Amino acid sequence: TLKAGLLNGNTGRATVVALEQDHLKLSLELNETPEPTLPLVLLLALPRPKMLRRILQTVATMGIESLYLINSYRVEKSYWQSPFLETAAIEEQLLLGLEQAGATGMPRVKLRQRFKPFVEDELNDIATAQGRFVAHPSAGTALPVAFNAPATIAIGPEGGFIPYEVSKLEEQGFRAASLGKRILKVETAISAIIGRMYT
Repeated sequence: TLKAGLLNGNTGRATVVALEQDHLKLSLELNETPEPTLPLVLLLALPRPKMLRRILQTVATMGIESLYLINSYRVEKSYWQSPFLETAAIEEQLLLGLEQAGATGMPRVKLRQRFKPFVEDELNDIATAQGRFVAHPSAGTALPVAFNAPATIAIGPEGGFIPYEVSKLEEQGFRAASLGKRILKVETAISAIIGRMYT
């Protein structure tokens, strides 16, 4: 008997009923409601391709609802040509993250290569009404503890968003907030934000 789940559906058990040379047959009993995804939209400046795979797994494991990979001045143009951005490659990493968590809720991942049009034309419709934050280590305000409500959080590239980008986000109602003065790796920041805001 194995733990099993239907993508974006219930979880439960799978029992092997027949084992053939090139396939096996399973009997599924999927009657458990999975943990819901977190009501969190993550805007993430596209990281280095090597980091992206781990980050996608983290996003799925932690139960983030939606991920927008966005451009930023400090994102190298070559990153957008990475084969890891192909749909199949993204889904492979998300599935690994779901397997790790024993979860079934597949995060929605969207790519946005142009920062200004995305922020000015799309972001207001995507972002939650309240809880709009841009993670920034030098911000005077801390991210809220046990927020437990829908939120949209923007995380910049290595080196952070440039001031122009922060101001464009602030025009859309985002507030700069920090996790402390230490500069964290992106995947560490994601885990720390979720641990702080969702309990």
